[in-house]
Amino acid sequence: MARYHDAVCRLCRREGTKLYLKGERCLGQKCILERQNYPPGQHGQKRRRKMSTYGLQLREKQKAKRIYGVLERQFRRYFETAERYRNVTGTVLLQLLERRLDSVVYRMGVASSRAAARQLIRHGHVRVSGKKVDIPSYLVKAGNEVALSEKARSNPHVQAALALAERRGRVSWVDFSPETFEGRVTAIPEREDIPVDIKEQLIVELYSK
Repeated sequence: MARYHDAVCRLCRREGTKLYLKGERCLGQKCILERQNYPPGQHGQKRRRKMSTYGLQLREKQKAKRIYGVLERQFRRYFETAERYRNVTGTVLLQLLERRLDSVVYRMGVASSRAAARQLIRHGHVRVSGKKVDIPSYLVKAGNEVALSEKARSNPHVQAALALAERRGRVSWVDFSPETFEGRVTAIPEREDIPVDIKEQLIVELYSK
């Protein structure tokens, strides 16, 4: 599967906001936006023309894809699934993205980023309701319990991620126990419970054309 392998800080500069792709680096003074808060490339510092409506919609979609680490085809499938629900399409889209196993593991605080969460999952360190799941896109349901393997609990990266999660803050819909390294999805999150700076209505308008 194709993946972005260049410097992820360029993505934050391109979107003009923190996407929190580098864990602790994003929360400190080392964040690239603290020093270079303009788009990458040789023309990045030049004054740009006012962005069109389509441009704003496209940038919002790209931002969402990059935050959750999803490629275009899969992202469109999430949108098509969200359209079939009776609820607000944009909210359902974000709920589906947040219910991905890699996002839930990140919200638990045992991974410093969603990319780190995907690595834990692919290496077989995550169990959902007692069963090993190695698919990052697995959709977790309300009531599911997500646990980290015994081997991964002593990993220094996991320990560092736990300390970072206290600074970053936790979400109300994931109940996590640092003693047992287990989390439980207590409910499907409402929009106000999803702390991402995304204007999902612009994405709906883009795909609805």
